[in-house]
Amino acid sequence: MSLRNFSDWLNTFRASINGYGYYTDFEKVYENANSLKIEISILSSLIGSKNIEKDFEDLLEKYPSCLKAIPILLAVRENEIYCQDSNGAINYNFARKVQTVEQYKYFMRATGLFDMLENHLISNLFDYVTGVEVGLGSNGRKNRGGHQMEDLVESYLKKARVEYYKEMYLTEIESKWAVDLSAISAEGTSTKRWDFVVKTSNHIYVIETNFYTSGGSKLNETSRSYKMIAEESKSINGFSFVWITDGGGWVSARRNLEETFNVLENIYNITDMENGIFTTLFV
Repeated sequence: MSLRNFSDWLNTFRASINGYGYYTDFEKVYENANSLKIEISILSSLIGSKNIEKDFEDLLEKYPSCLKAIPILLAVRENEIYCQDSNGAINYNFARKVQTVEQYKYFMRATGLFDMLENHLISNLFDYVTGVEVGLGSNGRKNRGGHQMEDLVESYLKKARVEYYKEMYLTEIESKWAVDLSAISAEGTSTKRWDFVVKTSNHIYVIETNFYTSGGSKLNETSRSYKMIAEESKSINGFSFVWITDGGGWVSARRNLEETFNVLENIYNITDMENGIFTTLFV
């Protein structure tokens, strides 16, 4: 049982873990925009056109590949866009010229792209696409956020100079070090994968990491699951389960977290890592 005070420990939890690169991955933004730079430049000739439909026809005749840059103007990454109205339905292909010129012209007019270009509502199409990519990139924040806690934990593992492995399956651990983990594998039926595994001369530590900014049933399920693992793993010699968690979401789920805190000796947060817990834990 932990000798620490749960309330004091919970009070050190962080509301956020967002790093500077969380909000926008500019390297990816520039990479995506540059991949269509030529096609975007070709379409830029339509800005301020006085006869945009004829100019668009000429572009498709000379440079049909410029079609590839049209979806991103609508913040769409796919090469096919389905549209329908009272005149019917069309699945437009922009990877190559499939529809007729008239159909592509109809698309440009109906979606408002012709209006944006011919009325000079923008002055630089490449800058416009870069802005679109920034907006689309914000959708990747969830994925970037999900890796931030793992990256942070790994940085402290590196500082501790221990032998560690990333994303290792339970069966791989059993095979690599000839250890029987059936007590926590439902008699060999579980295919559990651990975020990290630390191996010392006579001990194996499996580590789970997560960070929750908001509450919900997921936190209670996680807490109950890890409480069970903590209790089951006590019967395995030379083996320990470690849980690194944090986040303001736990405030609303503190009861279940406290139950796990009381039975899991090795449960820590970011403050614990900052205070050097890894330098004394792994022996």
